[in-house]
Amino acid sequence: MTEQYAVAIVGSGPGGMSAAGRAAANGVSHVLFEKSDHLSDTIYKYQKGKLVMATPDNLPLRSEYEFSLGIREDILGSWDKTTETLGVNVRYNSEVTGITGQKGDFTITLNSGDTVKAEHVIFAIGLQGNLRKLGVPGEDESGLVQYQLDDPDEYEAEDILVVGAGDAAIENAVALAKQNRVTIINRRDEFARAKEGNLALISTAIQRGDLNCIYSASPVKVENGALTLSTPDGEIDVKCDRVIARLGAVAPRKFVESCGIVFPSKDATALPEVSSTYESNVPGLYIIGALGGYPLIKQAMNQGYEAIEFIAGNMIKPADEPLLEENFKILQGMSVAEVLDMIRANVPIYSELNPLLLREMMLEASLHRPKDGEVVFARNDYTNSFFTVVEGEVLIEVDPSDPSVVVRLGQGEFFGEMGLISGRRRTATVKAGRNATLLEVPRRTMIKLVNSVESVKRVLDRTAIIRQVQTHMAPSVPTEDLIELVDTAEINSFKQGQALFEEGQAGDSVHLIRRGSVTVSRRIGGSDIVLSYVASGNYVGEMAFLSDAPRSATVRAAIDNTETIRMDGAAFKALLDKSPTLSAAMQARARGFAVQNERMAQSRDASGIIEFLVKQGAGEATDILLIDESLCVRCDNCEKACAETHGGINRLNREAGPTYAELHVPTSCRHCEHPHCMKDCPPDAIHRAQNGEVYIDDSCIGCGNCEMNCPYDVIRLSAAPPKKPGLLSWMLFGLGSGPGQDPKAKGKGAKQAVKCDMCKDIPGGASCVRACPTGAAIRVSPEEFMSIAALARQ
Repeated sequence: MTEQYAVAIVGSGPGGMSAAGRAAANGVSHVLFEKSDHLSDTIYKYQKGKLVMATPDNLPLRSEYEFSLGIREDILGSWDKTTETLGVNVRYNSEVTGITGQKGDFTITLNSGDTVKAEHVIFAIGLQGNLRKLGVPGEDESGLVQYQLDDPDEYEAEDILVVGAGDAAIENAVALAKQNRVTIINRRDEFARAKEGNLALISTAIQRGDLNCIYSASPVKVENGALTLSTPDGEIDVKCDRVIARLGAVAPRKFVESCGIVFPSKDATALPEVSSTYESNVPGLYIIGALGGYPLIKQAMNQGYEAIEFIAGNMIKPADEPLLEENFKILQGMSVAEVLDMIRANVPIYSELNPLLLREMMLEASLHRPKDGEVVFARNDYTNSFFTVVEGEVLIEVDPSDPSVVVRLGQGEFFGEMGLISGRRRTATVKAGRNATLLEVPRRTMIKLVNSVESVKRVLDRTAIIRQVQTHMAPSVPTEDLIELVDTAEINSFKQGQALFEEGQAGDSVHLIRRGSVTVSRRIGGSDIVLSYVASGNYVGEMAFLSDAPRSATVRAAIDNTETIRMDGAAFKALLDKSPTLSAAMQARARGFAVQNERMAQSRDASGIIEFLVKQGAGEATDILLIDESLCVRCDNCEKACAETHGGINRLNREAGPTYAELHVPTSCRHCEHPHCMKDCPPDAIHRAQNGEVYIDDSCIGCGNCEMNCPYDVIRLSAAPPKKPGLLSWMLFGLGSGPGQDPKAKGKGAKQAVKCDMCKDIPGGASCVRACPTGAAIRVSPEEFMSIAALARQ
C-alpha cells in the first residue's frame, strides 16, 4: 500500500529540516526525503571546524531547531538531537526523481522506484547539486581541480589555489592557509558577495600574509601542474598542487521544470516565481531556501517554519515583516506585500525578481517621498546609490545654464546609474516631480544584484548605454535616432596599459569611456609620447572617421578595469551623416584636440608630466594634492594646518612621494573614483560625501583593511593624542609642542584609521592649501591635468 502524508518535504537542508520539525511539533503527518545518509548535506560538507554565520543579525529565528553563530560540528550535532527528540520522519538515501499530480494528490517517485502520496510538497532542495565549473580547457583531464572541500586538515604543505570570492571560497582559503601555501583568485577587484564577517576574515588574512590574493584574474586553462590566469598584467601561470573552485551553483532547472514549475525567463540565474506564502505556480507545491532566492540559513529556517503554518491555514507574518514594515512606513496604509507587488509591477528592472529575492534587497533599500521640486541629488555630487521611480516622476536638469530645460522620467524608469558605474560626479541635477515615490538602493547592494541577476544587468546596461551616448556624445540627437548605433554597442573592459586601438590601425569603432580613464600617445622619435589624458564621460576614436585616415594615435587604459562602450564605425558614420549638427560639433572638437596634441608633441616635459601623474594614481583620482616645488619653501605649514584641523593628527606627509619636473605628489589621499579603501570595510565606516570627499567615520573598528587595500599608502591607524595646551599657553608659557602634530605625544585608546578628508566640513576648503604662504600647494581634479601639463610648455 502506498504511503500517504499531509506534507512531503524534499531536501533536509535548514529550510526542509525546519519545515519537518514544525510539522512534527504540530502533529502533522509528514515525510522528509534526503538523498544522502545525513541531514543538511550542504552544511555537512562544510569544512570541519567551520564557523557558521547566523546572519542577518537583526532577523529573529522561527524554528523548533536552535541556530546561532557556531562551529559546524556543534550545529549539526544539535540538529540531529532535535530531529530525534521531535520524532521527525526522515527517509535517508531517498532521492526524489519525479513529482506529478495536483494539490491534495501529489505522487512522489523515488530513485528506488517507490512512490509516496502527499497533499502538499515543499521543495527545499538547494542548489549544491548543480555546481558552476571553471569552464576552461584541462579542468577535467588534469586531476587538479575539485569543487568541494570537506576537511582542510587533510592537506598539508601544498600550494593550493582557491578560485572564488564568495563565503565558501573565503572560508576554504583561510582554513587551508593554516598549513598550506594558499592563493585566492578573485575575478573582480573586491569581495562584493561575501558576508561582512567573512570580508573582515579574508582581509585580515591577506594583510597578515597568511595567504595571497590575485584580484581581477580569470582562469584560462589548466595544464602542466599550473592554472593559467588572465590578469591586468597579462597571462600568468601559477604552479599548484590543487585548485579548489568555489563558484556557486545554479538551479537544478530541468528537474524542477519536470515537476511543472515555471521559470520567468531562460536566464541561467533565473529563479522560480513564488507567492508571498512560498507557493509556486503549481498549487500546493511550495519552494523555500536557495531555490526560492534566500540562500542564508536563518532565512531558510524561517521559511520552512512559515510554510507549514501557511499550509495549515495560519497566515502568519514572515519573520522579516517588522523590518520591512519599518522601511515602508513612509507609504502609510500599504502592507508589505502590497508595496512589494507595486515595486515589481511598476519597476521593470525588478520585475523578474521573485518576491523572496526582492524582500532581501528591500531590507537594505530605502523608500522616499520627496516634496515637489526637492533635490534628490545635485550635479557634481559624488553620491553613488541607484534610484528607481516607483510612482510619479522626476525632473532631470540637463542644461546647467538653464534649469528650465529638463527631461522627465516617469514611473518605472531609473536614474543614478552613471555614478554607480563610473564612480565620478553626478552628471545632472535631479529634482522630484509631483507625487514622486523613489526607491534608493545602496551601491554595494545594487552591484551584488547586478552580478547575480542577469536580467537586472541586461536592462541596466542597455539603458545606461543609451543615456551615456546621449549625455556625453550626442546631446542634440533624439533617442530614436541613436537606437541603430546603440544596437552595435558592446561593453569592453581593459587592463592598465592595454590598448583600445593603436596608431596606424584602420578606424573601425568609437569608444565612449564609461569607467576609468585613458591616455592618448603618439610614436615620435622612436618613443611613445603621451599627448593627453581622457577621463570617463568622454569619447575617443572619432577622428579616424572624420578624416577618413588611419588612427593618428594610440589610446591605452590608464587604470585597471577601465570600461568603454565600443560602437561600430559604420553605424557611427551613418549617425554623423544623419545629423549635421553633431558632425559639425565633433569636427570642431577634433580640430581642438589636434591643435592640443601637436603642442603637446613638441613638449617632452608636458608629456612626461601627464605620464607621471597617471602613474601616481591620478588616472583614478577625483582630487589630488600637488605641490609646485619651485614655489615651496619647506615651511611645513601644510602639515601643521592639517594636524590642527584634525585633532592633532597629521594626515599629510609633504616630503614623501615622488617628484617630476618640480611637480611633487605628497602622500595624501587621491579620493579615488572607486575607492580601494571601501572594498572591505566590515562596519561600513568609509563614505563618500556629496562633494567627493572620501572620509572615515567614528564607527571604524581599526581592523586595518583600508590601510592594506590603499595602493598609495595614505591611510594609517592612530589613537587620538592627548589634548594639547592652547595657542596662548604655548606662546606665553612655552607649554606644549606648538602648532602641528606633537611627535612625542602617544595616543590612548583604540586605534582608528585616519586619512585626508579634504577638510570636508570646514568653510574655505582644504587647510593645507589655505595655509600655504606661496601658493605651492594645490588640489586638482582629473579635468585639470591638461592645464597642469600645459605649464611645462611655458
